[in-house]
Amino acid sequence: MEALYFGVIGVIVLVFLFMALINRYRRCPSDKILVIYGSKSSTRSAKCIHGGGAFVWPIIEDYAYLSLTPIGIDANLTNALSRQNIRVDVPCRFTVGISTEPESMLAAAERLLGQSAQQIQELARDILFGQLRLVIATMSIEELNSDRDKFLEAITANVEVELKKIGLRLINVNVTDIKDESGYIEALGQEAAAKAINEAKVRVAEQEKIGEIGKAEAVRETRIRTAEANAAAVKGENEAKVEIANSDAVRREKEAEAQRKAVAAEKVAQAQALEEAYAAEQKAEEARADKERSTQTANVLVAQEIEKKRLVIAAEAEAEQKRVNAKGEADAIFAKMEAEAKGLFEVLTKQADGYDKMIQAAGGDTKGAYTLLLLEKLPELVKTQVEAIKGIQIDKVTVWDNGGTGDGQTSTANFLSGLVKSIPPLNDLLDQAGLSLPEYLARKKEEEAQTPDEEK
Repeated sequence: MEALYFGVIGVIVLVFLFMALINRYRRCPSDKILVIYGSKSSTRSAKCIHGGGAFVWPIIEDYAYLSLTPIGIDANLTNALSRQNIRVDVPCRFTVGISTEPESMLAAAERLLGQSAQQIQELARDILFGQLRLVIATMSIEELNSDRDKFLEAITANVEVELKKIGLRLINVNVTDIKDESGYIEALGQEAAAKAINEAKVRVAEQEKIGEIGKAEAVRETRIRTAEANAAAVKGENEAKVEIANSDAVRREKEAEAQRKAVAAEKVAQAQALEEAYAAEQKAEEARADKERSTQTANVLVAQEIEKKRLVIAAEAEAEQKRVNAKGEADAIFAKMEAEAKGLFEVLTKQADGYDKMIQAAGGDTKGAYTLLLLEKLPELVKTQVEAIKGIQIDKVTVWDNGGTGDGQTSTANFLSGLVKSIPPLNDLLDQAGLSLPEYLARKKEEEAQTPDEEK
Protein backbone atom coordinates (compact mmCIF):
# COMPACT_ATOMS: atom_id res chain seq x y z
CA MET A 1 0.00 0.00 0.00
CA GLU A 2 2.82 2.35 0.83
CA ALA A 3 4.52 1.57 -2.54
CA LEU A 4 1.32 2.40 -4.37
CA TYR A 5 1.11 5.67 -2.51
CA PHE A 6 4.64 6.68 -3.51
CA GLY A 7 3.97 5.60 -7.08
CA VAL A 8 0.92 7.86 -7.30
CA ILE A 9 2.93 10.75 -5.88
CA GLY A 10 5.68 10.14 -8.46
CA VAL A 11 3.18 10.15 -11.31
CA ILE A 12 1.66 13.39 -10.05
CA VAL A 13 5.10 14.99 -9.82
CA LEU A 14 5.97 13.89 -13.37
CA VAL A 15 2.68 15.24 -14.71
CA PHE A 16 3.28 18.51 -12.93
CA LEU A 17 6.79 18.77 -14.36
CA PHE A 18 5.52 17.93 -17.85
CA MET A 19 2.82 20.60 -17.63
CA ALA A 20 5.36 23.10 -16.34
CA LEU A 21 7.65 22.36 -19.31
CA ILE A 22 4.75 22.68 -21.73
CA ASN A 23 3.86 26.07 -20.25
CA ARG A 24 7.41 27.25 -20.93
CA TYR A 25 6.90 26.88 -24.69
CA ARG A 26 6.00 30.33 -25.97
CA ARG A 27 4.37 31.05 -29.32
CA CYS A 28 4.88 34.40 -31.04
CA PRO A 29 1.86 36.22 -32.57
CA SER A 30 2.24 37.73 -36.02
CA ASP A 31 2.00 41.33 -34.69
CA LYS A 32 4.74 40.88 -32.08
CA ILE A 33 8.36 39.86 -31.68
CA LEU A 34 9.28 37.25 -29.06
CA VAL A 35 12.50 38.22 -27.25
CA ILE A 36 14.16 35.44 -25.19
CA TYR A 37 16.95 36.67 -22.94
CA GLY A 38 19.02 35.37 -20.07
CA SER A 39 21.41 32.89 -21.71
CA LYS A 40 23.76 35.22 -23.52
CA SER A 41 25.75 33.76 -26.37
CA SER A 42 29.02 34.99 -27.80
CA THR A 43 27.36 36.70 -30.79
CA ARG A 44 24.07 38.13 -29.50
CA SER A 45 22.53 39.28 -26.27
CA ALA A 46 19.01 37.96 -26.95
CA LYS A 47 17.12 35.66 -29.26
CA CYS A 48 14.41 37.37 -31.37
CA ILE A 49 11.65 35.37 -33.06
CA HIS A 50 8.91 36.69 -35.35
CA GLY A 51 6.30 34.02 -36.01
CA GLY A 52 6.51 30.43 -34.75
CA GLY A 53 7.61 29.72 -31.22
CA ALA A 54 10.47 28.63 -28.96
CA PHE A 55 11.06 26.85 -25.66
CA VAL A 56 12.07 29.09 -22.77
CA TRP A 57 14.14 27.33 -20.16
CA PRO A 58 12.90 27.93 -16.65
CA ILE A 59 15.14 29.89 -14.25
CA ILE A 60 17.86 30.26 -16.95
CA GLU A 61 15.85 32.25 -19.50
CA ASP A 62 12.95 34.68 -19.59
CA TYR A 63 10.97 36.30 -22.36
CA ALA A 64 9.14 39.46 -23.38
CA TYR A 65 7.27 40.78 -26.41
CA LEU A 66 7.88 43.77 -28.67
CA SER A 67 4.79 45.12 -30.43
CA LEU A 68 4.91 45.64 -34.19
CA THR A 69 1.95 48.07 -34.12
CA PRO A 70 2.80 51.22 -36.14
CA ILE A 71 3.36 54.39 -34.13
CA GLY A 72 2.18 57.77 -35.49
CA ILE A 73 4.41 60.74 -34.65
CA ASP A 74 3.50 64.39 -35.28
CA ALA A 75 6.66 66.32 -36.06
CA ASN A 76 5.53 69.93 -36.59
CA LEU A 77 8.91 71.50 -37.21
CA THR A 78 9.04 75.31 -36.86
CA ASN A 79 11.68 77.94 -37.57
CA ALA A 80 13.87 75.54 -39.56
CA LEU A 81 16.52 77.21 -41.73
CA SER A 82 16.49 76.41 -45.44
CA ARG A 83 19.49 76.57 -47.73
CA GLN A 84 18.59 80.25 -48.42
CA ASN A 85 18.59 80.99 -44.65
CA ILE A 86 14.83 81.50 -44.71
CA ARG A 87 12.99 80.08 -41.72
CA VAL A 88 10.14 77.74 -42.61
CA ASP A 89 7.51 75.74 -40.78
CA VAL A 90 7.18 72.15 -41.99
CA PRO A 91 4.31 70.22 -40.39
CA CYS A 92 4.91 66.47 -40.92
CA ARG A 93 3.41 63.24 -39.65
CA PHE A 94 5.62 60.15 -39.57
CA THR A 95 4.52 56.54 -39.19
CA VAL A 96 7.22 54.23 -37.78
CA GLY A 97 7.35 50.69 -36.46
CA ILE A 98 9.78 48.06 -35.23
CA SER A 99 11.51 46.29 -38.14
CA THR A 100 11.42 42.50 -38.58
CA GLU A 101 14.91 42.26 -40.04
CA PRO A 102 17.20 40.14 -37.82
CA GLU A 103 19.67 42.95 -37.08
CA SER A 104 16.89 45.49 -36.47
CA MET A 105 14.99 43.10 -34.17
CA LEU A 106 18.14 42.58 -32.10
CA ALA A 107 18.74 46.37 -31.93
CA ALA A 108 15.10 46.91 -30.86
CA ALA A 109 15.46 44.21 -28.19
CA GLU A 110 18.58 45.89 -26.84
CA ARG A 111 17.22 49.49 -26.87
CA LEU A 112 13.39 49.38 -26.79
CA LEU A 113 12.50 46.29 -24.73
CA GLY A 114 10.52 47.29 -21.66
CA GLN A 115 9.69 50.80 -22.93
CA SER A 116 6.15 51.97 -23.51
CA ALA A 117 4.77 53.18 -26.82
CA GLN A 118 4.91 56.79 -25.53
CA GLN A 119 8.60 56.48 -24.67
CA ILE A 120 9.37 54.95 -28.07
CA GLN A 121 7.40 57.78 -29.71
CA GLU A 122 9.39 60.48 -27.88
CA LEU A 123 12.71 58.81 -28.75
CA ALA A 124 11.75 58.56 -32.42
CA ARG A 125 10.48 62.17 -32.49
CA ASP A 126 13.88 63.48 -31.35
CA ILE A 127 15.59 61.55 -34.16
CA LEU A 128 13.02 62.74 -36.73
CA PHE A 129 13.33 66.41 -35.74
CA GLY A 130 17.09 66.34 -36.07
CA GLN A 131 17.12 64.62 -39.46
CA LEU A 132 14.25 66.80 -40.75
CA ARG A 133 16.18 69.98 -39.91
CA LEU A 134 19.24 68.52 -41.66
CA VAL A 135 17.28 67.78 -44.83
CA ILE A 136 15.61 71.24 -44.92
CA ALA A 137 19.03 72.90 -44.54
CA THR A 138 20.16 71.27 -47.81
CA MET A 139 17.17 72.38 -49.92
CA SER A 140 15.85 75.70 -51.23
CA ILE A 141 12.35 77.10 -50.72
CA GLU A 142 11.44 76.35 -54.35
CA GLU A 143 12.50 72.69 -53.98
CA LEU A 144 10.59 72.33 -50.70
CA ASN A 145 7.45 73.83 -52.21
CA SER A 146 7.40 72.34 -55.70
CA ASP A 147 9.57 69.19 -55.71
CA ARG A 148 7.87 67.22 -52.94
CA ASP A 149 9.14 63.87 -54.28
CA LYS A 150 12.74 64.95 -53.86
CA PHE A 151 11.95 66.27 -50.36
CA LEU A 152 10.33 62.99 -49.30
CA GLU A 153 13.18 60.91 -50.75
CA ALA A 154 15.74 62.99 -48.84
CA ILE A 155 13.76 62.58 -45.60
CA THR A 156 13.45 58.81 -46.11
CA ALA A 157 17.15 58.36 -46.92
CA ASN A 158 18.33 60.26 -43.83
CA VAL A 159 15.69 59.16 -41.31
CA GLU A 160 15.78 55.40 -42.02
CA VAL A 161 19.50 55.17 -41.32
CA GLU A 162 19.08 56.69 -37.87
CA LEU A 163 15.91 54.81 -37.02
CA LYS A 164 17.54 51.49 -37.92
CA LYS A 165 20.09 52.01 -35.17
CA ILE A 166 17.34 51.57 -32.55
CA GLY A 167 15.45 48.87 -34.49
CA LEU A 168 12.76 51.07 -36.10
CA ARG A 169 11.87 51.60 -39.71
CA LEU A 170 10.01 54.42 -41.47
CA ILE A 171 6.62 53.33 -42.84
CA ASN A 172 5.17 56.60 -44.15
CA VAL A 173 5.82 60.36 -44.32
CA ASN A 174 3.05 62.90 -44.82
CA VAL A 175 4.08 66.55 -45.32
CA THR A 176 1.29 69.17 -45.21
CA ASP A 177 1.53 72.83 -46.24
CA ILE A 178 4.93 74.46 -45.80
CA LYS A 179 4.98 78.05 -44.54
CA ASP A 180 7.69 80.65 -43.97
CA GLU A 181 7.74 83.71 -41.77
CA SER A 182 8.83 86.09 -44.56
CA GLY A 183 5.91 85.25 -46.86
CA TYR A 184 8.24 84.00 -49.59
CA ILE A 185 6.20 80.91 -50.31
CA GLU A 186 2.98 82.98 -50.35
CA ALA A 187 4.61 85.41 -52.78
CA LEU A 188 5.65 82.48 -54.96
CA GLY A 189 2.04 81.32 -54.91
CA GLN A 190 0.75 84.79 -55.82
CA GLU A 191 3.33 85.02 -58.59
CA ALA A 192 2.30 81.65 -59.92
CA ALA A 193 -1.37 82.61 -59.68
CA ALA A 194 -0.80 85.91 -61.49
CA LYS A 195 1.24 84.13 -64.11
CA ALA A 196 -1.49 81.58 -64.56
CA ILE A 197 -4.17 84.33 -64.83
CA ASN A 198 -2.14 86.27 -67.40
CA GLU A 199 -1.49 83.14 -69.39
CA ALA A 200 -5.22 82.38 -69.28
CA LYS A 201 -6.05 85.90 -70.52
CA VAL A 202 -3.53 85.52 -73.34
CA ARG A 203 -5.05 82.21 -74.29
CA VAL A 204 -8.57 83.75 -74.24
CA ALA A 205 -7.42 86.62 -76.50
CA GLU A 206 -5.75 84.12 -78.80
CA GLN A 207 -8.94 82.11 -78.99
CA GLU A 208 -11.05 85.26 -79.70
CA LYS A 209 -8.61 86.23 -82.47
CA ILE A 210 -8.77 82.78 -83.91
CA GLY A 211 -12.59 82.98 -83.78
CA GLU A 212 -12.77 86.31 -85.71
CA ILE A 213 -10.26 85.07 -88.28
CA GLY A 214 -12.21 81.85 -88.64
CA LYS A 215 -15.46 83.80 -89.15
CA ALA A 216 -13.91 85.95 -91.91
CA GLU A 217 -12.39 82.92 -93.51
CA ALA A 218 -15.77 81.21 -93.44
CA VAL A 219 -17.50 84.12 -95.24
CA ARG A 220 -14.77 84.23 -97.90
CA GLU A 221 -14.90 80.51 -98.33
CA THR A 222 -18.69 80.67 -98.74
CA ARG A 223 -18.49 83.25 -101.54
CA ILE A 224 -15.70 81.35 -103.30
CA ARG A 225 -17.53 78.07 -103.05
CA THR A 226 -20.75 79.63 -104.44
CA ALA A 227 -18.97 81.11 -107.47
CA GLU A 228 -17.12 77.90 -108.06
CA ALA A 229 -20.37 75.96 -107.87
CA ASN A 230 -22.07 78.22 -110.51
CA ALA A 231 -19.07 77.98 -112.83
CA ALA A 232 -18.92 74.27 -112.33
CA ALA A 233 -22.62 73.99 -113.24
CA VAL A 234 -22.17 75.84 -116.57
CA LYS A 235 -19.03 73.92 -117.31
CA GLY A 236 -20.82 70.71 -116.52
CA GLU A 237 -23.64 71.44 -118.98
CA ASN A 238 -21.14 72.18 -121.77
CA GLU A 239 -19.05 69.15 -120.97
CA ALA A 240 -22.19 67.02 -120.98
CA LYS A 241 -23.11 68.17 -124.50
CA VAL A 242 -19.56 67.49 -125.67
CA GLU A 243 -19.65 64.11 -124.01
CA ILE A 244 -22.90 63.26 -125.85
CA ALA A 245 -21.38 64.20 -129.21
CA ASN A 246 -18.21 62.30 -128.45
CA SER A 247 -20.25 59.34 -127.31
CA ASP A 248 -22.15 59.22 -130.63
CA ALA A 249 -18.91 59.45 -132.61
CA VAL A 250 -17.32 56.75 -130.52
CA ARG A 251 -20.38 54.55 -130.94
CA ARG A 252 -20.31 54.81 -134.73
CA GLU A 253 -16.54 54.26 -134.74
CA LYS A 254 -16.88 51.22 -132.56
CA GLU A 255 -19.66 49.79 -134.76
CA ALA A 256 -17.41 50.14 -137.83
CA GLU A 257 -14.47 48.70 -135.97
CA ALA A 258 -16.58 45.80 -134.77
CA GLN A 259 -17.71 45.06 -138.34
CA ARG A 260 -14.11 45.17 -139.56
CA LYS A 261 -12.90 42.95 -136.73
CA ALA A 262 -15.68 40.46 -137.42
CA VAL A 263 -14.64 40.07 -141.11
CA ALA A 264 -10.95 39.94 -140.19
CA ALA A 265 -11.61 37.47 -137.41
CA GLU A 266 -13.48 35.20 -139.81
CA LYS A 267 -10.56 35.21 -142.26
CA VAL A 268 -8.03 34.75 -139.48
CA ALA A 269 -10.03 31.81 -138.15
CA GLN A 270 -9.99 30.17 -141.56
CA ALA A 271 -6.22 30.75 -141.87
CA GLN A 272 -5.62 29.40 -138.36
CA ALA A 273 -7.69 26.32 -139.16
CA LEU A 274 -5.51 25.60 -142.21
CA GLU A 275 -2.37 26.32 -140.22
CA GLU A 276 -3.41 23.99 -137.45
CA ALA A 277 -4.21 21.27 -139.97
CA TYR A 278 -0.78 21.64 -141.56
CA ALA A 279 0.85 21.67 -138.13
CA ALA A 280 -1.00 18.52 -137.14
CA GLU A 281 0.18 16.76 -140.33
CA GLN A 282 3.74 17.95 -139.68
CA LYS A 283 3.62 16.65 -136.10
CA ALA A 284 2.31 13.33 -137.37
CA GLU A 285 5.22 13.04 -139.82
CA GLU A 286 7.70 14.04 -137.12
CA ALA A 287 6.21 11.44 -134.78
CA ARG A 288 6.51 8.78 -137.47
CA ALA A 289 10.16 9.81 -138.12
CA ASP A 290 10.88 9.69 -134.37
CA LYS A 291 9.36 6.22 -134.20
CA GLU A 292 11.53 5.00 -137.10
CA ARG A 293 14.59 6.60 -135.56
CA SER A 294 13.85 4.98 -132.19
CA THR A 295 13.40 1.60 -133.85
CA GLN A 296 16.75 1.86 -135.66
CA THR A 297 18.42 3.07 -132.48
CA ALA A 298 16.98 0.16 -130.51
CA ASN A 299 18.10 -2.36 -133.16
CA VAL A 300 21.65 -1.04 -133.58
CA LEU A 301 22.70 0.92 -130.54
CA VAL A 302 21.27 -1.48 -127.98
CA ALA A 303 23.18 -4.40 -129.48
CA GLN A 304 26.36 -2.29 -129.59
CA GLU A 305 25.84 -1.25 -125.98
CA ILE A 306 25.45 -4.90 -124.94
CA GLU A 307 28.59 -5.89 -126.87
CA LYS A 308 30.48 -2.98 -125.35
CA LYS A 309 29.48 -4.00 -121.83
CA ARG A 310 30.43 -7.63 -122.61
CA LEU A 311 33.89 -6.55 -123.81
CA VAL A 312 34.36 -4.33 -120.76
CA ILE A 313 33.41 -7.17 -118.41
CA ALA A 314 35.72 -9.60 -120.27
CA ALA A 315 38.61 -7.10 -120.15
CA GLU A 316 38.05 -6.53 -116.45
CA ALA A 317 37.96 -10.29 -115.84
CA GLU A 318 41.18 -10.79 -117.84
CA ALA A 319 42.87 -7.95 -115.98
CA GLU A 320 41.75 -9.42 -112.67
CA GLN A 321 43.08 -12.84 -113.73
CA LYS A 322 46.43 -11.28 -114.66
CA ARG A 323 46.57 -9.49 -111.33
CA VAL A 324 45.84 -12.77 -109.51
CA ASN A 325 48.49 -14.64 -111.56
CA ALA A 326 51.04 -11.87 -111.06
CA LYS A 327 50.36 -11.86 -107.35
CA GLY A 328 50.75 -15.66 -107.27
CA GLU A 329 54.04 -15.50 -109.22
CA ALA A 330 55.29 -12.75 -106.97
CA ASP A 331 54.38 -14.76 -103.90
CA ALA A 332 56.14 -17.85 -105.39
CA ILE A 333 59.28 -15.83 -106.24
CA PHE A 334 59.27 -14.31 -102.78
CA ALA A 335 58.87 -17.76 -101.19
CA LYS A 336 61.67 -19.18 -103.38
CA MET A 337 64.04 -16.33 -102.61
CA GLU A 338 63.16 -16.57 -98.94
CA ALA A 339 63.93 -20.33 -99.00
CA GLU A 340 67.22 -19.73 -100.86
CA ALA A 341 68.17 -17.04 -98.39
CA LYS A 342 67.38 -19.34 -95.50
CA GLY A 343 69.44 -22.14 -97.16
CA LEU A 344 72.37 -19.80 -97.84
CA PHE A 345 72.12 -18.56 -94.28
CA GLU A 346 72.25 -22.15 -93.00
CA VAL A 347 75.27 -22.98 -95.29
CA LEU A 348 77.16 -19.90 -94.21
CA THR A 349 76.28 -20.56 -90.59
CA LYS A 350 77.53 -24.16 -90.80
CA GLN A 351 80.62 -23.05 -92.73
CA ALA A 352 81.36 -20.42 -90.07
CA ASP A 353 80.94 -23.05 -87.37
CA GLY A 354 83.35 -25.33 -89.27
CA TYR A 355 85.92 -22.52 -89.62
CA ASP A 356 85.58 -21.81 -85.94
CA LYS A 357 86.19 -25.46 -85.03
CA MET A 358 89.14 -25.60 -87.47
CA ILE A 359 90.72 -22.58 -85.72
CA GLN A 360 90.11 -24.25 -82.37
CA ALA A 361 91.78 -27.44 -83.73
CA ALA A 362 94.79 -25.36 -84.83
CA GLY A 363 95.18 -24.08 -81.26
CA GLY A 364 93.79 -20.60 -82.05
CA ASP A 365 96.33 -20.00 -84.85
CA THR A 366 94.33 -18.51 -87.70
CA LYS A 367 97.27 -18.78 -90.12
CA GLY A 368 97.73 -22.48 -89.37
CA ALA A 369 94.00 -23.02 -89.83
CA TYR A 370 94.20 -21.21 -93.16
CA THR A 371 97.13 -23.51 -94.19
CA LEU A 372 95.13 -26.61 -93.32
CA LEU A 373 92.20 -25.31 -95.37
CA LEU A 374 94.46 -24.61 -98.35
CA LEU A 375 96.07 -28.04 -98.10
CA GLU A 376 92.60 -29.51 -98.15
CA LYS A 377 91.94 -27.68 -101.43
CA LEU A 378 95.39 -28.49 -102.89
CA PRO A 379 94.25 -31.50 -104.97
CA GLU A 380 91.57 -29.37 -106.54
CA LEU A 381 94.12 -26.64 -107.38
CA VAL A 382 96.48 -29.18 -108.99
CA LYS A 383 93.57 -30.65 -110.89
CA THR A 384 92.66 -27.19 -112.11
CA GLN A 385 96.26 -26.65 -113.37
CA VAL A 386 96.20 -29.96 -115.18
CA GLU A 387 92.80 -29.23 -116.70
CA ALA A 388 94.23 -25.99 -118.10
CA ILE A 389 96.42 -27.84 -120.65
CA LYS A 390 94.55 -31.10 -120.80
CA GLY A 391 92.53 -30.33 -123.87
CA ILE A 392 95.39 -28.90 -125.98
CA GLN A 393 96.12 -31.04 -129.08
CA ILE A 394 99.89 -30.62 -129.56
CA ASP A 395 99.89 -32.17 -133.05
CA LYS A 396 97.58 -29.43 -134.24
CA VAL A 397 99.69 -26.56 -132.78
CA THR A 398 101.62 -24.64 -135.44
CA VAL A 399 104.71 -22.65 -134.36
CA TRP A 400 106.23 -20.07 -136.66
CA ASP A 401 109.89 -19.26 -135.94
CA ASN A 402 113.20 -18.40 -137.79
CA GLY A 403 114.36 -22.02 -137.64
CA GLY A 404 116.46 -22.28 -134.48
CA THR A 405 117.87 -20.70 -131.38
CA GLY A 406 121.33 -20.34 -129.89
CA ASP A 407 120.79 -22.91 -127.16
CA GLY A 408 120.08 -25.73 -129.54
CA GLN A 409 116.39 -25.94 -128.79
CA THR A 410 113.76 -25.99 -131.48
CA SER A 411 110.86 -23.58 -131.62
CA THR A 412 108.45 -26.32 -130.63
CA ALA A 413 110.48 -27.11 -127.54
CA ASN A 414 110.55 -23.46 -126.55
CA PHE A 415 106.80 -23.25 -127.00
CA LEU A 416 106.16 -26.25 -124.75
CA SER A 417 108.59 -24.99 -122.13
CA GLY A 418 106.97 -21.59 -122.08
CA LEU A 419 103.50 -23.14 -121.95
CA VAL A 420 104.41 -25.21 -118.89
CA LYS A 421 106.06 -22.20 -117.24
CA SER A 422 102.94 -20.13 -117.86
CA ILE A 423 101.10 -22.38 -115.38
CA PRO A 424 101.68 -20.94 -111.88
CA PRO A 425 104.03 -23.15 -109.87
CA LEU A 426 102.75 -24.50 -106.61
CA ASN A 427 105.18 -22.50 -104.47
CA ASP A 428 104.22 -19.24 -106.22
CA LEU A 429 100.59 -20.04 -105.74
CA LEU A 430 101.18 -20.55 -102.00
CA ASP A 431 103.19 -17.33 -101.82
CA GLN A 432 100.28 -15.39 -103.30
CA ALA A 433 98.08 -16.89 -100.62
CA GLY A 434 100.55 -15.88 -97.86
CA LEU A 435 101.72 -19.50 -97.26
CA SER A 436 104.88 -21.54 -97.86
CA LEU A 437 105.76 -25.16 -98.69
CA PRO A 438 106.90 -27.53 -95.97
CA GLU A 439 110.58 -27.20 -95.13
CA TYR A 440 111.74 -30.39 -96.86
CA LEU A 441 109.93 -29.47 -100.09
CA ALA A 442 111.39 -25.98 -99.96
CA ARG A 443 114.98 -27.33 -99.60
CA LYS A 444 114.40 -29.74 -102.43
CA LYS A 445 113.26 -26.94 -104.66
CA GLU A 446 116.31 -24.86 -103.77
CA GLU A 447 118.59 -27.79 -104.58
CA GLU A 448 116.91 -28.22 -107.94
CA ALA A 449 117.28 -24.52 -108.56
CA GLN A 450 121.04 -24.66 -107.71
CA THR A 451 121.79 -27.79 -109.81
CA PRO A 452 121.50 -26.09 -113.18
CA ASP A 453 123.84 -23.31 -111.99
CA GLU A 454 126.53 -25.78 -110.88
CA GLU A 455 126.31 -27.63 -114.14
CA LYS A 456 127.00 -24.39 -115.92
